[in-house]
Amino acid sequence: MFKKCAFILGVLAGLMLLVSAQSAEAAQKAAVKKVDPKTCYECHDVVQGLHQSGKHKGVNCISCHGGLDEHLKDSSKRPEVFTSWDACGACHKEQHGSFLEVSKHRPARDEKSQLTNRAPNPFWDKLMAPHGFTKEHALTRSHGFMLLDQVIVDRAAGGRFQPKNGWMYVNEKPGKLWDSIVDTHPESSDHKPFMRQTAAAVNPVCFQCKTQDHILDWAYLGDPNVGAPFSRKSNPTAMIQTKKLQHGLNCYTCHDPHAAKPRIVRDALIQALTRPEADTLWHKDPNRTKIEVIDMGMRGYTRKIAILEKYDATLQCGQCHVEYNCNPGTDAKTGEKVTFDDERTNHFPFKDVLQLYDHYVNQIAFIDFKNAFSGAPLWKAQHPEAETHYNSKHAKAGVSCDGCHTPKMINKKTGKKYTSHFAVTPREHIKESCLSGGCHTGWTEKDAIYSIDSVKAYTKGKMRKAEFWLSQLIDKIVEGKDKGLSEDVIKQAQQQQLKAHILWEYWVAENSDGFHNPELARESLTKSVDESQLGIKIINDAIAEMKKAQAAAK
Repeated sequence: MFKKCAFILGVLAGLMLLVSAQSAEAAQKAAVKKVDPKTCYECHDVVQGLHQSGKHKGVNCISCHGGLDEHLKDSSKRPEVFTSWDACGACHKEQHGSFLEVSKHRPARDEKSQLTNRAPNPFWDKLMAPHGFTKEHALTRSHGFMLLDQVIVDRAAGGRFQPKNGWMYVNEKPGKLWDSIVDTHPESSDHKPFMRQTAAAVNPVCFQCKTQDHILDWAYLGDPNVGAPFSRKSNPTAMIQTKKLQHGLNCYTCHDPHAAKPRIVRDALIQALTRPEADTLWHKDPNRTKIEVIDMGMRGYTRKIAILEKYDATLQCGQCHVEYNCNPGTDAKTGEKVTFDDERTNHFPFKDVLQLYDHYVNQIAFIDFKNAFSGAPLWKAQHPEAETHYNSKHAKAGVSCDGCHTPKMINKKTGKKYTSHFAVTPREHIKESCLSGGCHTGWTEKDAIYSIDSVKAYTKGKMRKAEFWLSQLIDKIVEGKDKGLSEDVIKQAQQQQLKAHILWEYWVAENSDGFHNPELARESLTKSVDESQLGIKIINDAIAEMKKAQAAAK
């Protein structure tokens, strides 16, 4: 009886403590006084225009900012900006909850170079050596893990950042970066390999897609600026060590927090859409979504955003799911090094695969690296889903990224309809994507998956053929060098390798195995084979001529 009473008293005590804690938290929140937005508008006139124009005009500044009392007393004391998903999730519960869902249709750290994946070895390492992506090039996971997965990948920071809980981390929920990692070498900020067969290849421009936690600390295009804490030239390891970078894909990357309107913040995309050449896929689209570029200012350096006239997932997702350059390299015309002083290290072509050789070689004269075996100057693709989708059958039918990857869902408890923010393959919600809205009527779920798999299988077959012929071309260039062919002939063959490489590797980086645009994939990959075979012919013809000349000389 005594034990039973003690147990009941213990439970009651626990409940009292819980209620007390909740009351304290509620009191703390209540103690934060709302501010008069007009007071903020006196200095933040750009914010005034945004705030008063959208659905958030009734949302007080304290919902997204902390320390406003101190800031109003002393403007040099900057207020806190809430960068976590929870800030938006307080109101947008369904979107917040769906964003934090974890996709487990594939393992974590599933390398593309595995036999059954998009770029199986041995060709991957041969075609890409010595690029850092040969150390580890893993398939995508859920958006909430974007930053975490980048920091711990073998090619990023030399293996110094590791999961606190070892492999148990794969079943953790998305959260703050530093709740999941440990710095195994906190004694220094050296950006170098600390483990065998790793690379220190991550750089500050990479972070522009993985997180926007530092959005206020980064000048437009990452230009070095005395007032900006971070730039293209920053030490990426030191950036991680500041612990300012904590969240993958922030809500405000696509949604303006002041106006509650669709927007883009990725500086290189804004530059691409506003460059005078007007040569992007967006510029050539007669139905393109209009944008309004705004300089947010206030911190002594230029910071730009672009408000969209309507939601446009191709642009919003195209901030990251896009081909861009984020690396130093070599000037294709002069042979000089291109460092992070150069804006070409933060650059979007926003063109499809068939335009990229001309863009990189002739227009901006940039090359990423040289192949370790042939010496050919090569290019490294990123993840060009947005450009691939342009002009595809789905795009022409009015289907955008969100229709397949973040469709409308119904909350089973409340019946409320909302846009899912669980960005995942449509295989995970076929009914809400492929089979909804009058699309593919008469199909079953098995029919839809069969269709997806068929396109992917066909495209992968073309990828394997392109890799084989690229490998043959590399061997042939090496043979040509060994036989003493002229530098001019070798360069011609190397340029063929570059052309074939672009037409192939684009599809290794593109995450749909060609499904986003199967017609473009076939055209590109078969053309890659043609370019490789032409390069082989150049070497074979030169060897034949050499043998003929040698025979005539005897």
